[in-house]
Amino acid sequence: MPAPQNAPQNAPVNSPPPVREAAAQDVSRLQVPKVDLARPAGGQIFAALKAAILRMDLPPGCIIAEAEVGARFGASRTPVREALAQLRDAGLVTTLPSRGNFVTRLNADKIREARFLREALEVANVARIVEIGMAPAVEQDLMSCLIRQQEAIDAGNAQGFQIEDDLFHLKLALATGYPRVAHVLEHEKMQLDRLRVLALRDRSHLDTLHIQHCQIFDAIRERDMKLAISTTQNHLRSVLLLLADLTISHADYFE
Repeated sequence: MPAPQNAPQNAPVNSPPPVREAAAQDVSRLQVPKVDLARPAGGQIFAALKAAILRMDLPPGCIIAEAEVGARFGASRTPVREALAQLRDAGLVTTLPSRGNFVTRLNADKIREARFLREALEVANVARIVEIGMAPAVEQDLMSCLIRQQEAIDAGNAQGFQIEDDLFHLKLALATGYPRVAHVLEHEKMQLDRLRVLALRDRSHLDTLHIQHCQIFDAIRERDMKLAISTTQNHLRSVLLLLADLTISHADYFE
Protein backbone atom coordinates (compact mmCIF):
# COMPACT_ATOMS: atom_id res chain seq x y z
CA MET A 1 0.00 0.00 0.00
CA PRO A 2 1.42 3.44 -0.90
CA ALA A 3 2.91 5.44 1.94
CA PRO A 4 0.76 8.26 3.38
CA GLN A 5 1.12 11.60 1.68
CA ASN A 6 0.29 15.07 2.91
CA ALA A 7 -2.56 17.00 1.35
CA PRO A 8 -1.56 19.66 -1.22
CA GLN A 9 -1.04 23.02 0.42
CA ASN A 10 -3.39 24.69 -2.02
CA ALA A 11 -6.28 22.35 -1.16
CA PRO A 12 -9.56 24.32 -0.98
CA VAL A 13 -10.90 25.22 2.44
CA ASN A 14 -13.45 22.71 3.82
CA SER A 15 -12.67 20.20 1.06
CA PRO A 16 -13.03 16.54 2.03
CA PRO A 17 -9.99 15.43 4.02
CA PRO A 18 -7.48 13.22 2.22
CA VAL A 19 -7.51 9.49 2.79
CA ARG A 20 -4.18 8.77 4.44
CA GLU A 21 -3.95 5.13 3.41
CA ALA A 22 -4.46 5.72 -0.29
CA ALA A 23 -3.64 9.34 -1.01
CA ALA A 24 -1.40 8.39 -3.93
CA GLN A 25 -4.16 6.44 -5.67
CA ASP A 26 -6.04 8.43 -8.27
CA VAL A 27 -7.50 8.02 -11.73
CA SER A 28 -4.15 8.63 -13.43
CA ARG A 29 -2.75 5.48 -11.82
CA LEU A 30 -5.63 3.15 -12.68
CA GLN A 31 -5.30 0.30 -15.12
CA VAL A 32 -8.33 0.98 -17.32
CA PRO A 33 -9.72 -0.90 -20.31
CA LYS A 34 -9.45 0.68 -23.74
CA VAL A 35 -12.65 2.42 -24.77
CA ASP A 36 -14.51 0.54 -27.49
CA LEU A 37 -15.31 3.18 -30.11
CA ALA A 38 -18.22 1.06 -31.36
CA ARG A 39 -20.07 1.57 -28.06
CA PRO A 40 -21.05 4.70 -26.08
CA ALA A 41 -18.02 5.84 -24.12
CA GLY A 42 -19.96 7.18 -21.13
CA GLY A 43 -21.24 3.76 -20.11
CA GLN A 44 -17.79 2.21 -20.42
CA ILE A 45 -16.18 4.93 -18.30
CA PHE A 46 -18.92 4.57 -15.71
CA ALA A 47 -18.41 0.80 -15.50
CA ALA A 48 -14.63 1.13 -15.13
CA LEU A 49 -14.80 3.84 -12.47
CA LYS A 50 -17.57 2.05 -10.60
CA ALA A 51 -15.48 -1.13 -10.45
CA ALA A 52 -12.44 0.84 -9.24
CA ILE A 53 -14.48 2.52 -6.50
CA LEU A 54 -16.06 -0.73 -5.31
CA ARG A 55 -12.62 -2.40 -5.26
CA MET A 56 -11.35 0.59 -3.23
CA ASP A 57 -8.75 1.34 -5.92
CA LEU A 58 -10.32 4.79 -5.76
CA PRO A 59 -10.85 5.12 -2.00
CA PRO A 60 -13.45 7.19 -0.14
CA GLY A 61 -12.59 10.88 -0.27
CA CYS A 62 -10.46 10.51 -3.40
CA ILE A 63 -10.91 13.31 -5.94
CA ILE A 64 -11.94 12.37 -9.48
CA ALA A 65 -10.93 15.17 -11.82
CA GLU A 66 -12.79 15.38 -15.13
CA ALA A 67 -9.60 16.22 -17.00
CA GLU A 68 -7.76 13.22 -15.57
CA VAL A 69 -10.61 10.87 -16.43
CA GLY A 70 -10.75 12.19 -19.97
CA ALA A 71 -6.99 11.84 -20.42
CA ARG A 72 -6.91 8.34 -18.93
CA PHE A 73 -9.70 7.04 -21.14
CA GLY A 74 -8.95 9.19 -24.16
CA ALA A 75 -12.47 10.59 -24.06
CA SER A 76 -14.05 14.00 -24.48
CA ARG A 77 -15.75 15.96 -21.72
CA THR A 78 -19.29 14.86 -22.61
CA PRO A 79 -18.98 11.08 -21.94
CA VAL A 80 -16.88 11.82 -18.84
CA ARG A 81 -19.66 13.98 -17.44
CA GLU A 82 -22.22 11.32 -18.35
CA ALA A 83 -20.21 8.74 -16.40
CA LEU A 84 -19.87 11.03 -13.38
CA ALA A 85 -23.62 11.69 -13.43
CA GLN A 86 -24.25 7.93 -13.33
CA LEU A 87 -21.82 7.56 -10.45
CA ARG A 88 -23.65 10.31 -8.55
CA ASP A 89 -26.97 8.57 -9.18
CA ALA A 90 -25.44 5.36 -7.81
CA GLY A 91 -24.32 7.20 -4.66
CA LEU A 92 -20.63 6.55 -5.34
CA VAL A 93 -19.56 10.10 -6.18
CA THR A 94 -20.48 13.47 -4.76
CA THR A 95 -19.84 16.78 -6.51
CA LEU A 96 -19.02 19.88 -4.49
CA PRO A 97 -19.45 23.21 -6.31
CA SER A 98 -16.12 24.81 -7.23
CA ARG A 99 -14.25 21.95 -5.56
CA GLY A 100 -14.71 18.90 -7.75
CA ASN A 101 -15.93 15.32 -7.72
CA PHE A 102 -15.10 13.07 -4.78
CA VAL A 103 -15.65 9.39 -4.08
CA THR A 104 -18.30 9.29 -1.37
CA ARG A 105 -17.30 8.21 2.08
CA LEU A 106 -18.93 5.21 3.69
CA ASN A 107 -22.04 5.89 5.75
CA ALA A 108 -22.87 3.51 8.60
CA ASP A 109 -26.63 4.18 8.41
CA LYS A 110 -26.74 3.54 4.67
CA ILE A 111 -24.75 0.34 5.16
CA ARG A 112 -27.27 -0.89 7.74
CA GLU A 113 -30.13 -0.01 5.41
CA ALA A 114 -28.48 -1.77 2.46
CA ARG A 115 -27.86 -4.87 4.57
CA PHE A 116 -31.51 -4.89 5.63
CA LEU A 117 -32.70 -4.68 2.02
CA ARG A 118 -30.19 -7.25 0.84
CA GLU A 119 -31.27 -9.71 3.51
CA ALA A 120 -34.89 -9.37 2.44
CA LEU A 121 -33.92 -10.13 -1.16
CA GLU A 122 -31.53 -12.97 -0.43
CA VAL A 123 -33.88 -14.72 2.01
CA ALA A 124 -36.62 -14.53 -0.60
CA ASN A 125 -34.20 -15.98 -3.17
CA VAL A 126 -33.25 -19.04 -1.14
CA ALA A 127 -36.86 -19.62 -0.08
CA ARG A 128 -37.91 -19.55 -3.73
CA ILE A 129 -35.19 -22.04 -4.75
CA VAL A 130 -36.09 -24.39 -1.89
CA GLU A 131 -39.70 -24.20 -3.01
CA ILE A 132 -39.11 -24.92 -6.71
CA GLY A 133 -36.02 -27.08 -6.31
CA MET A 134 -32.48 -26.56 -7.56
CA ALA A 135 -31.85 -27.54 -11.17
CA PRO A 136 -28.85 -29.87 -11.71
CA ALA A 137 -27.03 -27.22 -13.76
CA VAL A 138 -27.48 -24.66 -10.97
CA GLU A 139 -26.27 -27.15 -8.38
CA GLN A 140 -23.15 -27.88 -10.41
CA ASP A 141 -22.45 -24.18 -10.97
CA LEU A 142 -22.75 -23.44 -7.25
CA MET A 143 -20.52 -26.36 -6.31
CA SER A 144 -17.87 -25.17 -8.77
CA CYS A 145 -18.13 -21.68 -7.34
CA LEU A 146 -17.58 -22.98 -3.80
CA ILE A 147 -14.51 -24.92 -4.96
CA ARG A 148 -13.05 -21.79 -6.57
CA GLN A 149 -13.71 -19.84 -3.37
CA GLN A 150 -11.64 -22.32 -1.39
CA GLU A 151 -8.89 -22.18 -4.00
CA ALA A 152 -8.84 -18.37 -3.74
CA ILE A 153 -8.57 -18.58 0.05
CA ASP A 154 -5.71 -21.07 -0.15
CA ALA A 155 -3.91 -18.80 -2.62
CA GLY A 156 -4.42 -15.72 -0.45
CA ASN A 157 -6.39 -14.13 -3.29
CA ALA A 158 -8.98 -11.92 -1.56
CA GLN A 159 -10.07 -10.26 -4.80
CA GLY A 160 -10.55 -13.65 -6.43
CA PHE A 161 -12.65 -14.74 -3.47
CA GLN A 162 -14.79 -11.62 -3.74
CA ILE A 163 -15.46 -12.34 -7.42
CA GLU A 164 -16.59 -15.87 -6.58
CA ASP A 165 -18.58 -14.60 -3.59
CA ASP A 166 -20.48 -12.22 -5.86
CA LEU A 167 -20.97 -14.98 -8.41
CA PHE A 168 -22.40 -17.34 -5.79
CA HIS A 169 -25.08 -14.84 -4.79
CA LEU A 170 -25.73 -13.88 -8.42
CA LYS A 171 -26.34 -17.52 -9.36
CA LEU A 172 -28.77 -17.87 -6.47
CA ALA A 173 -30.66 -14.80 -7.70
CA LEU A 174 -30.78 -16.09 -11.27
CA ALA A 175 -31.97 -19.51 -10.06
CA THR A 176 -35.22 -17.94 -8.85
CA GLY A 177 -36.34 -17.55 -12.46
CA TYR A 178 -36.96 -13.84 -11.94
CA PRO A 179 -34.40 -11.93 -14.06
CA ARG A 180 -34.88 -8.53 -12.38
CA VAL A 181 -33.92 -9.91 -8.97
CA ALA A 182 -30.23 -10.05 -9.87
CA HIS A 183 -30.26 -6.42 -11.06
CA VAL A 184 -31.97 -5.17 -7.89
CA LEU A 185 -29.58 -7.17 -5.72
CA GLU A 186 -26.53 -5.72 -7.47
CA HIS A 187 -27.79 -2.19 -6.95
CA GLU A 188 -28.56 -2.64 -3.25
CA LYS A 189 -25.28 -4.35 -2.39
CA MET A 190 -23.13 -1.51 -3.73
CA GLN A 191 -23.29 0.18 -0.33
CA LEU A 192 -21.81 -3.00 1.17
CA ASP A 193 -19.18 -3.86 -1.42
CA ARG A 194 -16.53 -1.40 -0.25
CA LEU A 195 -16.97 -2.50 3.36
CA ARG A 196 -16.52 -6.09 2.20
CA VAL A 197 -13.21 -5.22 0.55
CA LEU A 198 -11.85 -4.10 3.91
CA ALA A 199 -13.18 -7.19 5.68
CA LEU A 200 -11.85 -9.62 3.07
CA ARG A 201 -8.28 -8.77 4.03
CA ASP A 202 -8.78 -11.07 7.03
CA ARG A 203 -8.16 -14.77 6.21
CA SER A 204 -10.32 -15.97 9.10
CA HIS A 205 -13.21 -13.91 7.76
CA LEU A 206 -12.83 -15.53 4.35
CA ASP A 207 -12.95 -18.96 5.95
CA THR A 208 -16.13 -18.02 7.82
CA LEU A 209 -17.83 -16.74 4.67
CA HIS A 210 -16.94 -19.89 2.75
CA ILE A 211 -18.33 -22.11 5.51
CA GLN A 212 -21.55 -20.08 5.52
CA HIS A 213 -21.84 -20.37 1.73
CA CYS A 214 -21.49 -24.14 2.02
CA GLN A 215 -24.16 -24.23 4.72
CA ILE A 216 -26.55 -22.22 2.57
CA PHE A 217 -25.90 -24.49 -0.40
CA ASP A 218 -26.44 -27.68 1.64
CA ALA A 219 -29.68 -26.36 3.16
CA ILE A 220 -31.05 -25.45 -0.27
CA ARG A 221 -30.03 -28.81 -1.74
CA GLU A 222 -31.77 -30.62 1.13
CA ARG A 223 -34.79 -28.33 0.64
CA ASP A 224 -34.75 -27.44 4.33
CA MET A 225 -36.62 -24.15 4.30
CA LYS A 226 -36.05 -23.22 7.94
CA LEU A 227 -32.32 -23.94 7.82
CA ALA A 228 -31.85 -22.23 4.44
CA ILE A 229 -33.43 -19.05 5.74
CA SER A 230 -31.60 -19.03 9.08
CA THR A 231 -28.17 -19.69 7.54
CA THR A 232 -28.74 -16.94 4.97
CA GLN A 233 -29.76 -14.50 7.69
CA ASN A 234 -26.69 -15.34 9.80
CA HIS A 235 -24.46 -14.93 6.76
CA LEU A 236 -25.78 -11.51 5.82
CA ARG A 237 -25.89 -10.19 9.36
CA SER A 238 -22.23 -10.96 9.97
CA VAL A 239 -21.26 -7.70 8.24
CA LEU A 240 -22.76 -5.77 11.14
CA LEU A 241 -20.28 -7.42 13.49
CA LEU A 242 -17.47 -5.86 11.44
CA LEU A 243 -18.95 -2.39 11.04
CA ALA A 244 -18.07 -1.01 14.47
CA ASP A 245 -14.43 -2.10 14.24
CA LEU A 246 -14.00 -0.84 10.69
CA THR A 247 -15.42 2.60 11.51
CA ILE A 248 -12.56 2.91 14.01
CA SER A 249 -9.72 1.26 12.10
CA HIS A 250 -10.62 3.07 8.86
CA ALA A 251 -12.12 6.27 10.24
CA ASP A 252 -11.00 8.31 7.20
CA TYR A 253 -13.24 6.19 4.98
CA PHE A 254 -16.41 7.08 6.90
CA GLU A 255 -18.51 10.21 7.11
